[in-house]
Amino acid sequence: MSGSGLGSWFPGPEDTPSEDAPPEGQWGPPPPAGRLRRVLFGLLAAAVLLAAVLGGTGWWLYRQLDGNIRTDDDTRKSLAQVEKERPKAAGPARNLLIMGSDYRPELGSARSDTTLLLHLSGDGRRALVVSVPRDLMVWIPDCARDGKSAADAGPEPDGGRAPGALRYEQFNWSFDIGGPACTIRTVERLTGVRIDHHMVLGFDGFTRLVDELGGVEVELPAAERDPNVGLDLPAGRSVLHGQDALAYVRARQYVGDGSDTNRMARQQEFMRKLAAKVRGGDVLLNPVRLYRVLDAATSAVTADAGLDSLDELYGLVERLRAVPEGNVSFVTVPRKAYPADPNRDVLAEPAAGALFTALRADRPYAPDSFVPPPIPPAP
Repeated sequence: MSGSGLGSWFPGPEDTPSEDAPPEGQWGPPPPAGRLRRVLFGLLAAAVLLAAVLGGTGWWLYRQLDGNIRTDDDTRKSLAQVEKERPKAAGPARNLLIMGSDYRPELGSARSDTTLLLHLSGDGRRALVVSVPRDLMVWIPDCARDGKSAADAGPEPDGGRAPGALRYEQFNWSFDIGGPACTIRTVERLTGVRIDHHMVLGFDGFTRLVDELGGVEVELPAAERDPNVGLDLPAGRSVLHGQDALAYVRARQYVGDGSDTNRMARQQEFMRKLAAKVRGGDVLLNPVRLYRVLDAATSAVTADAGLDSLDELYGLVERLRAVPEGNVSFVTVPRKAYPADPNRDVLAEPAAGALFTALRADRPYAPDSFVPPPIPPAP
Protein backbone atom coordinates (compact mmCIF):
# COMPACT_ATOMS: atom_id res chain seq x y z
CA MET A 1 0.00 0.00 0.00
CA SER A 2 1.13 3.51 -0.70
CA GLY A 3 0.63 6.53 1.50
CA SER A 4 1.55 9.45 -0.67
CA GLY A 5 -1.86 11.11 -0.68
CA LEU A 6 -3.74 12.24 -3.76
CA GLY A 7 -2.16 15.58 -4.54
CA SER A 8 -1.01 14.40 -7.96
CA TRP A 9 -4.22 12.50 -8.71
CA PHE A 10 -6.86 15.01 -7.62
CA PRO A 11 -5.57 18.55 -8.25
CA GLY A 12 -7.07 21.19 -5.98
CA PRO A 13 -7.90 24.83 -6.71
CA GLU A 14 -4.48 25.88 -5.46
CA ASP A 15 -2.88 23.80 -8.24
CA THR A 16 -4.84 24.94 -11.27
CA PRO A 17 -6.78 28.14 -10.53
CA SER A 18 -9.76 28.94 -12.70
CA GLU A 19 -11.01 32.39 -13.61
CA ASP A 20 -14.42 31.22 -14.78
CA ALA A 21 -15.45 28.84 -12.01
CA PRO A 22 -19.21 29.04 -11.44
CA PRO A 23 -20.45 30.86 -8.35
CA GLU A 24 -21.44 28.86 -5.31
CA GLY A 25 -24.95 27.46 -5.44
CA GLN A 26 -25.20 27.34 -9.22
CA TRP A 27 -24.69 23.66 -9.92
CA GLY A 28 -26.70 21.66 -7.47
CA PRO A 29 -28.36 21.24 -4.09
CA PRO A 30 -25.84 21.51 -1.26
CA PRO A 31 -27.49 19.35 1.44
CA PRO A 32 -26.81 15.87 -0.08
CA ALA A 33 -23.25 16.85 -1.03
CA GLY A 34 -22.63 18.20 2.45
CA ARG A 35 -23.78 14.91 3.97
CA LEU A 36 -21.51 12.90 1.68
CA ARG A 37 -18.45 14.92 2.58
CA ARG A 38 -19.26 14.98 6.30
CA VAL A 39 -19.64 11.20 6.41
CA LEU A 40 -16.42 10.50 4.51
CA PHE A 41 -14.41 13.14 6.32
CA GLY A 42 -15.85 12.18 9.69
CA LEU A 43 -14.89 8.52 9.36
CA LEU A 44 -11.38 9.22 8.13
CA ALA A 45 -10.74 12.05 10.59
CA ALA A 46 -12.00 9.79 13.37
CA ALA A 47 -9.38 7.21 12.43
CA VAL A 48 -6.65 9.82 12.77
CA LEU A 49 -8.16 11.07 16.04
CA LEU A 50 -8.29 7.52 17.40
CA ALA A 51 -4.58 7.08 16.76
CA ALA A 52 -3.77 10.39 18.44
CA VAL A 53 -5.89 9.70 21.52
CA LEU A 54 -4.52 6.20 22.12
CA GLY A 55 -0.86 7.05 21.54
CA GLY A 56 1.40 4.15 20.54
CA THR A 57 -1.42 1.64 20.76
CA GLY A 58 -3.46 3.99 18.59
CA TRP A 59 -0.79 3.93 15.90
CA TRP A 60 -0.94 0.13 15.86
CA LEU A 61 -4.72 0.31 15.55
CA TYR A 62 -4.40 2.84 12.76
CA ARG A 63 -2.11 0.45 10.88
CA GLN A 64 -4.64 -2.33 11.42
CA LEU A 65 -7.41 -0.20 9.92
CA ASP A 66 -5.18 0.78 7.04
CA GLY A 67 -4.39 -2.88 6.42
CA ASN A 68 -8.10 -3.71 6.15
CA ILE A 69 -8.31 -1.91 2.81
CA ARG A 70 -7.66 -4.40 0.02
CA THR A 71 -5.68 -3.54 -3.11
CA ASP A 72 -7.39 -4.55 -6.36
CA ASP A 73 -4.43 -5.52 -8.52
CA ASP A 74 -6.48 -7.91 -10.67
CA THR A 75 -8.47 -5.04 -12.15
CA ARG A 76 -5.28 -3.15 -12.99
CA LYS A 77 -3.94 -6.17 -14.86
CA SER A 78 -7.23 -6.72 -16.72
CA LEU A 79 -7.46 -3.10 -17.83
CA ALA A 80 -3.83 -3.07 -18.93
CA GLN A 81 -4.65 -5.79 -21.45
CA VAL A 82 -7.26 -3.58 -23.16
CA GLU A 83 -5.49 -0.23 -22.81
CA LYS A 84 -5.79 0.51 -26.54
CA GLU A 85 -9.60 0.47 -26.40
CA ARG A 86 -9.89 2.75 -23.36
CA PRO A 87 -10.57 6.50 -23.59
CA LYS A 88 -7.57 8.76 -23.20
CA ALA A 89 -7.27 10.87 -20.08
CA ALA A 90 -8.48 14.39 -20.83
CA GLY A 91 -6.50 16.98 -18.89
CA PRO A 92 -6.24 17.23 -15.11
CA ALA A 93 -9.86 16.23 -14.31
CA ARG A 94 -10.20 12.93 -12.46
CA ASN A 95 -12.97 10.31 -12.41
CA LEU A 96 -13.56 7.79 -9.62
CA LEU A 97 -16.00 4.87 -9.99
CA ILE A 98 -17.58 3.60 -6.75
CA MET A 99 -19.32 0.21 -6.89
CA GLY A 100 -21.41 -1.51 -4.23
CA SER A 101 -21.05 -5.29 -4.57
CA ASP A 102 -23.77 -7.73 -3.56
CA TYR A 103 -21.63 -10.87 -3.68
CA ARG A 104 -23.79 -13.97 -3.08
CA PRO A 105 -21.74 -16.99 -1.97
CA GLU A 106 -24.65 -19.39 -2.45
CA LEU A 107 -24.85 -18.38 -6.13
CA GLY A 108 -21.15 -17.83 -6.72
CA SER A 109 -21.94 -14.50 -8.34
CA ALA A 110 -21.96 -10.79 -7.65
CA ARG A 111 -23.68 -7.80 -9.15
CA SER A 112 -23.37 -4.14 -8.40
CA ASP A 113 -26.69 -2.66 -7.31
CA THR A 114 -25.11 0.75 -6.73
CA THR A 115 -22.62 2.46 -9.05
CA LEU A 116 -21.53 6.08 -8.69
CA LEU A 117 -19.18 8.03 -10.95
CA LEU A 118 -17.46 10.88 -9.10
CA HIS A 119 -16.06 13.55 -11.44
CA LEU A 120 -13.72 16.12 -9.91
CA SER A 121 -12.96 19.01 -12.25
CA GLY A 122 -9.41 19.83 -13.23
CA ASP A 123 -9.48 23.11 -11.32
CA GLY A 124 -10.80 21.41 -8.19
CA ARG A 125 -13.79 23.78 -8.05
CA ARG A 126 -16.56 21.38 -9.12
CA ALA A 127 -17.64 17.84 -8.31
CA LEU A 128 -20.38 15.86 -10.02
CA VAL A 129 -21.67 12.52 -8.69
CA VAL A 130 -23.45 10.49 -11.39
CA SER A 131 -25.60 7.51 -10.42
CA VAL A 132 -25.76 4.75 -13.06
CA PRO A 133 -29.06 2.82 -12.83
CA ARG A 134 -28.54 -0.93 -12.41
CA ASP A 135 -31.32 -1.75 -14.91
CA LEU A 136 -30.02 0.53 -17.67
CA MET A 137 -29.59 -1.40 -20.93
CA VAL A 138 -26.01 -0.96 -22.19
CA TRP A 139 -23.44 -2.57 -24.48
CA ILE A 140 -21.17 -4.77 -22.35
CA PRO A 141 -17.69 -5.59 -23.72
CA ASP A 142 -16.51 -9.19 -24.02
CA CYS A 143 -15.14 -9.32 -20.50
CA ALA A 144 -14.23 -12.67 -18.99
CA ARG A 145 -13.77 -13.92 -15.43
CA ASP A 146 -13.76 -17.49 -14.15
CA GLY A 147 -14.51 -18.80 -17.63
CA LYS A 148 -17.58 -16.58 -18.07
CA SER A 149 -17.83 -13.97 -20.82
CA ALA A 150 -20.42 -11.53 -22.10
CA ALA A 151 -21.48 -14.16 -24.62
CA ASP A 152 -22.58 -16.36 -21.70
CA ALA A 153 -24.85 -13.74 -20.15
CA GLY A 154 -28.01 -15.33 -21.52
CA PRO A 155 -30.60 -14.43 -24.16
CA GLU A 156 -31.34 -10.77 -24.81
CA PRO A 157 -34.86 -9.51 -24.10
CA ASP A 158 -35.31 -8.25 -27.65
CA GLY A 159 -33.64 -11.23 -29.31
CA GLY A 160 -31.00 -8.98 -30.89
CA ARG A 161 -27.25 -9.42 -30.90
CA ALA A 162 -24.50 -6.94 -31.62
CA PRO A 163 -21.94 -8.01 -34.18
CA GLY A 164 -18.55 -8.69 -32.67
CA ALA A 165 -17.98 -9.14 -28.97
CA LEU A 166 -20.47 -6.67 -27.45
CA ARG A 167 -23.62 -7.76 -25.66
CA TYR A 168 -26.75 -5.70 -24.95
CA GLU A 169 -27.70 -6.34 -21.30
CA GLN A 170 -28.70 -4.46 -18.19
CA PHE A 171 -25.81 -2.57 -16.63
CA ASN A 172 -25.36 -4.53 -13.41
CA TRP A 173 -24.65 -7.71 -15.41
CA SER A 174 -21.21 -6.25 -16.19
CA PHE A 175 -20.00 -6.79 -12.62
CA ASP A 176 -21.18 -10.40 -12.59
CA ILE A 177 -19.54 -11.10 -15.95
CA GLY A 178 -16.15 -9.56 -15.30
CA GLY A 179 -15.97 -7.83 -11.92
CA PRO A 180 -14.85 -4.22 -11.47
CA ALA A 181 -12.76 -4.27 -14.67
CA CYS A 182 -15.80 -5.11 -16.80
CA THR A 183 -17.93 -2.46 -15.08
CA ILE A 184 -15.20 0.12 -15.67
CA ARG A 185 -14.97 -0.82 -19.35
CA THR A 186 -18.76 -0.67 -19.66
CA VAL A 187 -18.91 2.79 -18.07
CA GLU A 188 -16.05 4.02 -20.23
CA ARG A 189 -17.77 2.82 -23.38
CA LEU A 190 -21.08 4.29 -22.27
CA THR A 191 -19.72 7.73 -21.38
CA GLY A 192 -16.44 8.09 -23.28
CA VAL A 193 -14.87 9.08 -19.95
CA ARG A 194 -11.70 7.40 -18.66
CA ILE A 195 -11.96 6.02 -15.12
CA ASP A 196 -8.81 6.98 -13.21
CA HIS A 197 -9.58 5.27 -9.90
CA HIS A 198 -12.13 2.81 -8.57
CA MET A 199 -13.43 1.54 -5.27
CA VAL A 200 -15.64 -1.47 -4.43
CA LEU A 201 -17.68 -1.41 -1.22
CA GLY A 202 -18.80 -4.85 -0.07
CA PHE A 203 -22.29 -5.21 1.34
CA ASP A 204 -20.93 -7.47 4.08
CA GLY A 205 -19.06 -4.46 5.44
CA PHE A 206 -22.28 -2.44 5.28
CA THR A 207 -24.13 -4.94 7.48
CA ARG A 208 -21.26 -4.96 10.00
CA LEU A 209 -21.22 -1.17 10.08
CA VAL A 210 -24.96 -0.98 10.78
CA ASP A 211 -24.62 -3.57 13.56
CA GLU A 212 -21.71 -1.75 15.20
CA LEU A 213 -23.78 1.45 15.20
CA GLY A 214 -26.59 -0.33 17.02
CA GLY A 215 -28.97 -0.36 14.07
CA VAL A 216 -30.81 2.40 12.22
CA GLU A 217 -34.43 3.35 12.84
CA VAL A 218 -36.89 3.69 9.96
CA GLU A 219 -40.60 4.47 9.98
CA LEU A 220 -42.90 2.90 7.40
CA PRO A 221 -46.43 4.07 6.57
CA ALA A 222 -47.35 0.49 5.63
CA ALA A 223 -45.89 -2.98 6.00
CA GLU A 224 -43.27 -3.94 3.41
CA ARG A 225 -42.35 -7.36 2.13
CA ASP A 226 -39.97 -8.23 -0.69
CA PRO A 227 -39.17 -11.96 -0.90
CA ASN A 228 -36.45 -11.29 -3.47
CA VAL A 229 -34.21 -9.75 -0.81
CA GLY A 230 -35.71 -11.19 2.39
CA LEU A 231 -37.47 -8.00 3.49
CA ASP A 232 -40.43 -8.37 5.88
CA LEU A 233 -41.15 -5.28 7.99
CA PRO A 234 -44.30 -4.14 9.81
CA ALA A 235 -45.82 -0.69 9.53
CA GLY A 236 -44.50 1.89 11.99
CA ARG A 237 -41.06 2.23 13.52
CA SER A 238 -38.42 -0.48 13.32
CA VAL A 239 -34.72 -0.52 14.21
CA LEU A 240 -32.94 -2.32 11.39
CA HIS A 241 -29.79 -4.33 11.98
CA GLY A 242 -27.39 -6.07 9.60
CA GLN A 243 -29.24 -8.18 7.07
CA ASP A 244 -32.57 -6.39 7.59
CA ALA A 245 -30.89 -3.07 6.83
CA LEU A 246 -29.31 -4.52 3.70
CA ALA A 247 -32.65 -5.93 2.59
CA TYR A 248 -34.27 -2.53 3.17
CA VAL A 249 -31.84 -0.62 0.94
CA ARG A 250 -31.88 -3.32 -1.75
CA ALA A 251 -35.66 -3.83 -1.89
CA ARG A 252 -37.31 -2.66 -5.08
CA GLN A 253 -39.83 -4.85 -6.88
CA TYR A 254 -42.45 -5.16 -4.13
CA VAL A 255 -42.06 -1.77 -2.40
CA GLY A 256 -43.18 1.68 -3.47
CA ASP A 257 -43.64 1.90 -7.22
CA GLY A 258 -41.12 -0.88 -7.82
CA SER A 259 -38.70 1.43 -9.62
CA ASP A 260 -34.95 1.77 -9.28
CA THR A 261 -35.54 5.50 -8.70
CA ASN A 262 -37.59 4.68 -5.61
CA ARG A 263 -34.87 2.34 -4.35
CA MET A 264 -32.18 5.02 -4.80
CA ALA A 265 -34.31 7.48 -2.81
CA ARG A 266 -34.65 4.91 0.01
CA GLN A 267 -30.90 4.33 -0.02
CA GLN A 268 -30.18 8.06 0.23
CA GLU A 269 -32.57 8.47 3.15
CA PHE A 270 -31.10 5.47 4.95
CA MET A 271 -27.56 6.79 4.45
CA ARG A 272 -28.63 10.14 5.89
CA LYS A 273 -29.73 8.37 9.08
CA LEU A 274 -26.61 6.21 9.10
CA ALA A 275 -24.46 9.33 8.81
CA ALA A 276 -26.23 10.90 11.79
CA LYS A 277 -25.36 7.87 13.92
CA VAL A 278 -21.72 7.96 12.80
CA ARG A 279 -21.47 11.61 13.86
CA GLY A 280 -23.19 11.00 17.20
CA GLY A 281 -21.35 11.30 20.48
CA ASP A 282 -21.99 7.64 21.32
CA VAL A 283 -19.49 6.75 18.59
CA LEU A 284 -17.00 9.60 18.39
CA LEU A 285 -16.54 9.84 22.17
CA ASN A 286 -16.14 6.09 22.71
CA PRO A 287 -12.72 4.92 21.41
CA VAL A 288 -13.59 1.21 21.63
CA ARG A 289 -16.84 1.57 19.72
CA LEU A 290 -15.23 4.01 17.31
CA TYR A 291 -12.57 1.45 16.45
CA ARG A 292 -15.19 -1.23 15.81
CA VAL A 293 -17.11 1.12 13.51
CA LEU A 294 -13.97 2.07 11.60
CA ASP A 295 -12.87 -1.57 11.42
CA ALA A 296 -16.20 -2.49 9.80
CA ALA A 297 -16.04 0.45 7.39
CA THR A 298 -12.47 -0.12 6.21
CA SER A 299 -12.99 -3.89 5.90
CA ALA A 300 -15.64 -3.18 3.26
CA VAL A 301 -13.24 -1.31 0.93
CA THR A 302 -11.32 -2.70 -2.03
CA ALA A 303 -9.57 -0.07 -4.17
CA ASP A 304 -6.92 0.46 -6.82
CA ALA A 305 -3.34 1.21 -5.82
CA GLY A 306 -4.03 4.96 -5.82
CA LEU A 307 -6.76 4.73 -3.16
CA ASP A 308 -5.82 1.72 -1.05
CA SER A 309 -4.75 3.44 2.17
CA LEU A 310 -6.29 5.71 4.79
CA ASP A 311 -3.78 8.39 3.83
CA GLU A 312 -4.86 8.36 0.19
CA LEU A 313 -8.56 8.23 1.04
CA TYR A 314 -8.02 11.15 3.41
CA GLY A 315 -6.35 13.04 0.57
CA LEU A 316 -9.41 12.46 -1.62
CA VAL A 317 -11.73 13.73 1.09
CA GLU A 318 -9.57 16.83 1.55
CA ARG A 319 -9.96 17.57 -2.17
CA LEU A 320 -13.71 17.15 -1.88
CA ARG A 321 -13.79 19.48 1.11
CA ALA A 322 -12.04 22.12 -0.98
CA VAL A 323 -14.91 22.16 -3.49
CA PRO A 324 -17.36 25.00 -2.71
CA GLU A 325 -20.49 23.50 -1.19
CA GLY A 326 -22.79 24.77 -3.93
CA ASN A 327 -20.60 23.33 -6.68
CA VAL A 328 -21.25 19.67 -5.83
CA SER A 329 -24.10 18.11 -7.81
CA PHE A 330 -25.84 14.72 -7.77
CA VAL A 331 -27.52 13.43 -10.93
CA THR A 332 -28.77 10.14 -12.34
CA VAL A 333 -28.02 9.13 -15.92
CA PRO A 334 -31.12 10.28 -17.88
CA ARG A 335 -33.15 7.28 -18.94
CA LYS A 336 -36.59 6.14 -20.07
CA ALA A 337 -38.46 2.84 -20.15
CA TYR A 338 -37.05 0.14 -22.42
CA PRO A 339 -39.77 -0.67 -25.01
CA ALA A 340 -39.05 -4.41 -24.91
CA ASP A 341 -39.28 -4.54 -21.10
CA PRO A 342 -40.71 -1.60 -19.10
CA ASN A 343 -38.91 -2.89 -15.99
CA ARG A 344 -35.63 -1.87 -17.60
CA ASP A 345 -34.34 1.46 -18.91
CA VAL A 346 -32.53 2.89 -21.92
CA LEU A 347 -30.71 6.19 -22.32
CA ALA A 348 -32.94 9.23 -22.72
CA GLU A 349 -31.47 11.38 -25.48
CA PRO A 350 -30.36 14.09 -25.92
CA ALA A 351 -30.15 14.53 -22.14
CA ALA A 352 -27.80 11.57 -21.57
CA GLY A 353 -25.50 12.70 -24.37
CA ALA A 354 -25.38 16.19 -22.86
CA LEU A 355 -24.29 14.76 -19.53
CA PHE A 356 -21.57 12.58 -21.06
CA THR A 357 -20.31 15.44 -23.23
CA ALA A 358 -20.00 17.68 -20.17
CA LEU A 359 -18.02 14.98 -18.36
CA ARG A 360 -15.65 14.42 -21.27
CA ALA A 361 -15.05 18.15 -21.73
CA ASP A 362 -14.79 18.79 -17.97
CA ARG A 363 -17.53 21.41 -18.21
CA PRO A 364 -20.24 22.25 -15.68
CA TYR A 365 -23.32 20.13 -16.33
CA ALA A 366 -26.42 22.19 -16.97
CA PRO A 367 -29.32 20.07 -18.31
CA ASP A 368 -30.88 21.30 -21.57
CA SER A 369 -28.18 23.95 -22.06
CA PHE A 370 -26.94 22.31 -25.25
CA VAL A 371 -27.67 19.32 -27.46
CA PRO A 372 -24.65 17.11 -28.28
CA PRO A 373 -24.34 14.77 -31.24
CA PRO A 374 -25.80 11.31 -30.58
CA ILE A 375 -23.63 8.55 -29.12
CA PRO A 376 -22.24 6.37 -31.93
CA PRO A 377 -24.08 3.04 -32.25
CA ALA A 378 -22.36 -0.21 -31.36
CA PRO A 379 -20.23 -1.60 -34.18
